[in-house]
Amino acid sequence: MRAVELKANLHQLIDGIQNSNLLESLHDILSERKNSKEGHLWNSLTDSQKQEVLEAYKESEDPNNLTPHSEVLRKFK
Repeated sequence: MRAVELKANLHQLIDGIQNSNLLESLHDILSERKNSKEGHLWNSLTDSQKQEVLEAYKESEDPNNLTPHSEVLRKFK
């Protein structure tokens, strides 16, 4: 997707959100991400945390380990 399309999609998603807490969280995430240097988050992790992330990523490559999207949504409604 091109930047223009991504921006339009983001605007549409954000315009549909009525939850102020969610909007504030999105704002905080985007602001922090915009102002952070590439690799900062990864470099801030301990070796143990990095290993956990890599193991979780490897496990996610097996479809049997994945939770269906509909089930995840049901848990958060």
